[in-house]
Amino acid sequence: MKKLTCLLSLLLIIVAAYSQQNPSFKSEIMGTGNAVLMLPGFTCPGEVWEETIANIATDYEYHIITYAGFGDVAPIEMPWYSTIKKELLEYIDEQDLKGITIIGHSMGGNLAVDLAASVPEKVSRVILVDAIPCMRELMMPGISASQIQYESPYNQQVLDMNEEAFEQMAAMMAQNMTASQEKKDLLKSWILKSDRETYVYGYTDLLKLDLRESLKEITARVLILGASFPDKEMVMQNFSDQYHNLSDKTILIAPDSRHFVMYDAPEWFYEQVNSFLASNEL
Repeated sequence: MKKLTCLLSLLLIIVAAYSQQNPSFKSEIMGTGNAVLMLPGFTCPGEVWEETIANIATDYEYHIITYAGFGDVAPIEMPWYSTIKKELLEYIDEQDLKGITIIGHSMGGNLAVDLAASVPEKVSRVILVDAIPCMRELMMPGISASQIQYESPYNQQVLDMNEEAFEQMAAMMAQNMTASQEKKDLLKSWILKSDRETYVYGYTDLLKLDLRESLKEITARVLILGASFPDKEMVMQNFSDQYHNLSDKTILIAPDSRHFVMYDAPEWFYEQVNSFLASNEL
């Protein structure tokens, strides 16, 4: 009986070691090898990377992140984005991660840029999936970060929406994110599960970001994988302009894909990721 108790205690310690909880995010750790930080996009839990991890190299230690306010992680007070960034940097130190590869989708790509610029000596490779360092420039040209505030008529309107109206908005948002109906339903469910204030104010944080100058601090090799929707040539031009300050980069556009490239062009996506990882072994 004593041996059984000791064994159960040991198992609990092992489980705890593989699921680290920070106030602004949850990290689940899988595998062994050099560290790969998996950063999802807005409203998405770490689950968004399940198929990717199942189809790319196995000899890595994957740190799969879910942000506060999304999935099953409790929300935090604002500011949201900067708190996640700060605590991810602390996590990198606490876990003693070196030679890190970061794979980030959408806002996860923003965090990947921020981390790679903040600790360039610890980050060796970055894969950015349909991520833009200053999306405000594309969505709201001419609007400065100081003009974007938490308290605004639009934000209040979304906060005040009843469940039916919010569900309709979530369906509309998911509609343009992927060509897969199954994945549209999944994305909608993640939006609906999100904490409403995090959804509203967290997105405000993202609109205020401009990481284009930070790109100059990055020494890692970077692979940028963009979606072809709505127009491949326009998308390539946007990426070329926005990542102008990034020295060591490769930009590729996925065929017939929307924002969730890993869902719309999975085989192409896995091939690019595996090729990039294999061509730059640590």
